[in-house]
Amino acid sequence: MKLHELSPAPGSVTAKKRLGRGTGSGLGKTSGKGHKGQKARSGHGKGAYFEGGQLPLVRRIPKRGFTNIFRKEYALVNVSALEVFDDGATVDVFDLMKMGLVKKPLDGLKVLGNGDMTKKLTVKAAKFTRAAKEKIEAIGGKAEVV
Repeated sequence: MKLHELSPAPGSVTAKKRLGRGTGSGLGKTSGKGHKGQKARSGHGKGAYFEGGQLPLVRRIPKRGFTNIFRKEYALVNVSALEVFDDGATVDVFDLMKMGLVKKPLDGLKVLGNGDMTKKLTVKAAKFTRAAKEKIEAIGGKAEVV
């Protein structure tokens, strides 16, 4: 078989409907839309949430809570994850991104105190939990708030 011999499977491709090409075509005059009514008008299409004039679900359900536009979202990392770095290294959010431990810097890095740590590191972050700070400093490392 050659490229020029390829063709689609029989019945898988149908010709485009050619509307408004005379009464003999079977799709003349009203072009398959029937007579008058909402669906016969140009640009008819209702919205995705239209419920036939009934009060839409979006408007029936009560509003709840609010979104704080000043909320800060931190990239989180546990103390145990910092074991991948060499002893005596300085670690910040961009080093963690290179190692694949954090996807985005967001509003800064927050170090959580889950797990154990054996390497002496200088960690630069926006926030530390009390447990994380204690574990880093217990080994002789530094927890610097940036």
